[in-house]
Amino acid sequence: MMVQVTERDEALLAWLDVVRLADMDAVRWALGALSGVGEPVSLRRAQQWAARMIGTGLLGRGRVAYRDGSIVWATYLAIGKPAPNLFRQTTRHEVAVATVSARYLAQGFTWRRDRKPNSVREHQADGVAERDGVVELVEVELTPKTWQRYQSICQSHAYRLAHEGIDRVVYFCTADADRAVTREADKHLVRTDRPRFVSQHSLDARGYWTGAELGAGAYATAHGRAAHVVELESSSGWGESTRVRA
Repeated sequence: MMVQVTERDEALLAWLDVVRLADMDAVRWALGALSGVGEPVSLRRAQQWAARMIGTGLLGRGRVAYRDGSIVWATYLAIGKPAPNLFRQTTRHEVAVATVSARYLAQGFTWRRDRKPNSVREHQADGVAERDGVVELVEVELTPKTWQRYQSICQSHAYRLAHEGIDRVVYFCTADADRAVTREADKHLVRTDRPRFVSQHSLDARGYWTGAELGAGAYATAHGRAAHVVELESSSGWGESTRVRA
């Protein structure tokens, strides 16, 4: 029996092309965002979606020992890219980035990869979120870096805040990383930039979300906007941009 692939399916696969890996928690939030509700769907519904996409050959699924549940990715058939290696050291971080990204989608933000650095002095953020002309560089920090590295990163962020139309830099961290990021930002950012550099303890050491949820209500209430657009920028076979209006 042929399984129908919907526009929402294509949009979610395009999002997976951007983030590469996601767990079921992130899929719940992304499905909710693309359904226009701004809240996560049930775990059962997310699992049913994954099973249907796996049946089409467009989604792959695997597990790693340090996480509960499955990790999914868009297959070569869907996006023209090989399956990721789940045993890389970066897998935990990539899944955590998807966790944060999906919550931004639920607020009606767009999500894209940051541009590649033009020099060794520049820093590439984990993602760029944009809505209503507000642009945020988003970072996911599971382990603290050295003070020398933070000095360089803060200098890069400060330049982009001043010259590239970036409104905020937002870090989602573990407890240890949040303390380190906050301390180094206090040292290396000037007073006018510091309020636009936000760090919060939102993740545990495994990359699971533990912070206050970022549902659609917080942003919509502040800006008086009910409808929202989710746009996913991707180089996959589905095209460069997929847009769903709620």
